[in-house]
Amino acid sequence: MSRIRHILIDGYNVINQWDFLKKLKDENLEDARDKLVEMLQEYAAFKGCSIYVVFDAHLVPGSVEKHERVGKINVVYTKEGETADCFIERTVPQLVKMGAVAVVTSDYLEQRITLQMGGIRITPKEFLLEIQNIKTTIKERAKLPFKEQKSTLEDFIDKDILEKLEKMRRNL
Repeated sequence: MSRIRHILIDGYNVINQWDFLKKLKDENLEDARDKLVEMLQEYAAFKGCSIYVVFDAHLVPGSVEKHERVGKINVVYTKEGETADCFIERTVPQLVKMGAVAVVTSDYLEQRITLQMGGIRITPKEFLLEIQNIKTTIKERAKLPFKEQKSTLEDFIDKDILEKLEKMRRNL
């Protein structure tokens, strides 16, 4: 599988799937949104991908589509009458042209539509495990002395591109 370049996240869907965010949402919805975006910062930096967190505002009268950049995260609030699913379905085909796209949602229909458009589906539970694994990896690397922290081109480049570069190096 090629490296994921773009991730679209159904924000409220994820908040309602992760117990700790769901509890936080019950106390203060804005805090739950902020916590989700905060958790994604480190992930985005480590993975080097663009992340869009999409929040429904379709029931907010008079709302217009709003885009914010919070660190490395693109936060999108949909316009009145448009769900996060609609925004995601409209955006996946555009992003697929630029590289692998993943959609994080537990909505089965949305997962199927994503797959049909050439995207990758990730459940909120799978994504939380991925975030936790990355956090562990970062902590382990931080413990290593600087000289032992090895970062190679192979860690960041798609396998196909790496093979092409190797052929060029060998003049094949």
